Amino acid sequence: MAERHIEVALDRRGVRCRARLLDDRAPVTCSAVWEALPLSGDVYHAKYARNEIYALFPPFAEHEPPLENPTVTPIPGDLCYFSFAGTELATSSYGYDRDVHPGTTLVDLALFYERNNLLLNGDVGWVPGIVWGQVVEGLAGMAEACNDLWRAGALGETLTFRRT
Repeated sequence: MAERHIEVALDRRGVRCRARLLDDRAPVTCSAVWEALPLSGDVYHAKYARNEIYALFPPFAEHEPPLENPTVTPIPGDLCYFSFAGTELATSSYGYDRDVHPGTTLVDLALFYERNNLLLNGDVGWVPGIVWGQVVEGLAGMAEACNDLWRAGALGETLTFRRT
């Protein structure tokens, strides 16, 4: 199979990077994400994992992907997939301005932009993610924008994943 690439963008900030799908390591996840693209949503900056931005989406795969190519220590440029039950995200400590409640499932598509990440959540413990992509161009500019997002705020910003 030929390599597949996507663009990851912070739309308001006009920053983009290019990532290669890891079809050889996470084929089920890559297929599910690829078929669902484009995806765009409000961006959040992680509170627990450190150097992570992400957006939440309704489930889009026919069946949730298995835990393929898992990690709890993502590296700069990793794109990760997480699936959460609404009960896992419904506490006010997460700060979501949307209705997150029991009985729902949310997919979290994340970009890790710097080192020293650890997927350990004080409420639930280890939270392994599926590494389904790796940024191959533009990570430095995206990291700068992510740091700005952390300092200046995420309100009004969207994170978009689209085919290239």
